[in-house]
Amino acid sequence: MSQLSELLSPSTILLDADAADWREAIRRSGELLVSTGATDPAYTEAMIRTVEEHGPYIVIAPGFALAHSRPDESVHRTGMSFVRLAEPIAFGNAANDPVTLVMALAAADSSAHREALAALAGVLADPARRSLLDAARTREDVLAALGADGAGPGERSAEDSRSGAEARPDAGSGTGVMVDADAVPSKKLLLTVCGNGLGTSLFLKNTAEQVLERWGWSSHLDVQATDTISAKGRAKDSDAILTSGAIADTLGEVGVRVEVIENFTSQAEIDAALRRIYAV
Repeated sequence: MSQLSELLSPSTILLDADAADWREAIRRSGELLVSTGATDPAYTEAMIRTVEEHGPYIVIAPGFALAHSRPDESVHRTGMSFVRLAEPIAFGNAANDPVTLVMALAAADSSAHREALAALAGVLADPARRSLLDAARTREDVLAALGADGAGPGERSAEDSRSGAEARPDAGSGTGVMVDADAVPSKKLLLTVCGNGLGTSLFLKNTAEQVLERWGWSSHLDVQATDTISAKGRAKDSDAILTSGAIADTLGEVGVRVEVIENFTSQAEIDAALRRIYAV
């Protein structure tokens, strides 16, 4: 799997970029991928169409958007770009607008970038490292903030640490998880869903797995990232779906509980959602 440092270079970083709207912001990030040969211009337009079709679900944390689309012939290799906007721009996500940081992801397959996304989640969840990205003066400063030594993907903010201080739920013996008497028996599967199943859903999967690991439930529940079409068919086999508000609207009624997550980097928010799902 690719490390974050392997997918970003000074040539894929642009600071204080001008953009008139969210489409232009995504184009600026896509142009960097094209300039390094990672993608063709068609991929940039595909990233824009993804938002047009599914809504601004790519805004996964306050002020941060992860632009991406499905792998196709316009993606030559896995790569990422980083754009910091000169002025904040609204993408239409009420919870996390306005956006100042846009990263674009081009995935040549479904797995090569997973480690990089896990590392990125750790950076965005840490207020100190996120502040370094906002204040970076050079491309090298950005790379240092993204690759700085620290707790990495498992690092938690103060809010998440307080959440972790709560008594962790008990895992039942055998094949199930212990919930209260009124709860539905677990199917041992959670789905995280985005438009393509390769970007923001993996981001959300990573954070959910960190919460389950802290609970001691990792061996009892499988978290799988998927796209909207597959999620509709697989929903009945899962306990619940974790996703954004925009994707929840796209999914509609799927027969299982759908929990909307606003900040995909917040273990505290996902902890609360899982406690609601499993009545613990």
